[in-house]
Amino acid sequence: MTQPVGSAAAARPIVAANWKMNGMRRDGRDLAQGLARLKLAGGELACDIIVCPPVTLLFELRDVLQAAAIALGGQDCHDAEKGAHTGDISARMLVDCGCHHVILGHSERRANHGETSETVARKAATALEAGLNVILCVGESEADRDTGNALDVVGDQLKISLPVQGSTKDIVIAYEPVWAIGTGRIPNAAQIGKMHRHIREIYKATKSGDVNGLRVLYGGSVNAENASDILSIEGVDGALVGGASLSAEKFWGICAHYGE
Repeated sequence: MTQPVGSAAAARPIVAANWKMNGMRRDGRDLAQGLARLKLAGGELACDIIVCPPVTLLFELRDVLQAAAIALGGQDCHDAEKGAHTGDISARMLVDCGCHHVILGHSERRANHGETSETVARKAATALEAGLNVILCVGESEADRDTGNALDVVGDQLKISLPVQGSTKDIVIAYEPVWAIGTGRIPNAAQIGKMHRHIREIYKATKSGDVNGLRVLYGGSVNAENASDILSIEGVDGALVGGASLSAEKFWGICAHYGE
């Protein structure tokens, strides 16, 4: 069953960790335990925390994270419920592992696996049907940004990637400019704010619904040092964190921006 992170009414910010293809069982367990200790010792935060590890670690980390009220998520799923898809994982398999969320449309999936926005939309529909909350990623390349096409590119990605199903209760958008992922470069506050407003406009036009409660996360070289500035930008409802999430202390430093 779906366990939403917050709700459309509450619209609690989200800080999500994407471990990507990192972590053996012991490494993952140590990292999860370290984060759980910090969470339990740090008190309540005004945000929800999600950890999306490699699929090999889902069962390994489920109970540790659950005990600290940290949600578990997958990094991808197939658009079919089941079948002859060697090497893939279905949305229902993620649910069976204890996941409540899945990242879809990440730029690395789009680039490394040739995923189109149409594919992402099919995956999102299947994930929602299985009871997962979707973190749907969009973002422009450096060339798109330099030629002034960033808004159009991201807008088109979002229009096509959004499934007919779902609402702000179970769909979260993550804006990740490709040129900022892992580079240490980030857009300035005006650029981030403008893109997040644009994403809301496109979502409202595409889904023909209210955008109240829609959470739009920022991702791309977010770390404990710049998190406060980024997360304070109007319209930024949290972060999707890559490299900095591989340290419990650094990731917690980002989450702590929402300390009560």
